[in-house]
Formats: sequence, structure tokens, C-alpha cells
Amino acid sequence: MQIGAPVPPEVAARARESFARQGLMAHLGAEMTEIRAGLVTLRLPFRAELTQQHGFFHAGGTSAIADSAGGYAGFTLFPEGSSVLTVEFKMNLISPAQGDFLEATGRVIKNGRTLTICQLDVWGVTAEQRKHVATGQQTLICLLDRPDS
Repeated sequence: MQIGAPVPPEVAARARESFARQGLMAHLGAEMTEIRAGLVTLRLPFRAELTQQHGFFHAGGTSAIADSAGGYAGFTLFPEGSSVLTVEFKMNLISPAQGDFLEATGRVIKNGRTLTICQLDVWGVTAEQRKHVATGQQTLICLLDRPDS
């Protein structure tokens, strides 16, 4: 399946059901806004509880939504009945993360049988602008025949 192509409804439902079971994403208030083949976008609305001492989004929240966006991007390409785990990821924080919300996109750049590599990008968004605040790369492992439910 080509990266960015629409996914069948059952793949989108499987990703949304899995995402709904993530306690951290619920705690942060993150929501899944786009699901395509190998491409997932998450949104994290601004709340004071998500900031660091200068009032910017904390790097922990920024990297958490990037990690989940990439994980679910890979998950859309994995066989039914499998699950996903992050093996490693690296984030570069390139600008203070501020805005009405953060938007994280994970995009598969290499889908392998066992390991999948994703590009991670996070933007701070306001009504006036969309500013790139973080970028990174992630390695995922596909756990065959191990559903995450």
C-alpha cells in the first residue's frame, strides 16, 4: 500500500481502538486526527498542565505524541493480529513548542518485515501560523500474532 493512501475502515478502526487504550494519550488529551496508510497525525491541545517552566509545551508531551503518531503510522501497515512497540526514537527540539495545539505526524519511510522506520515531525499551531518545533526518527518492531487488545 502506498504511503498516504486511504486505509480500509477496519484498519482505521483497529488503530483508533488501540489508541483509545493508551492511558498516557488520554491523560495528555491527545486525539487522533488523521489515519492513512503509513501516516498518522495526532493533536495535543494546549493546557497549562502540559507546559514547562517557561510556558512552552514540555518536551515530554511533545515527544510522547510524536512517538505515538509514528507508532500508529507503522501499525496501519502491520498485519491484522499484530501489535507495535517502539524500539528507539530520537527527537530534535528545533524551536520552543507553543501554540493553541501541537500537531504530530508520523510517516513510515521504510516498512520492513520486522522493523519499520518512521519520520516524526511536530508543529506548534495557532490561527496565524504553523511552526515546525520538533523532528525525529523512530524504529518500530512488529509483533506478529500478538494483538494489543
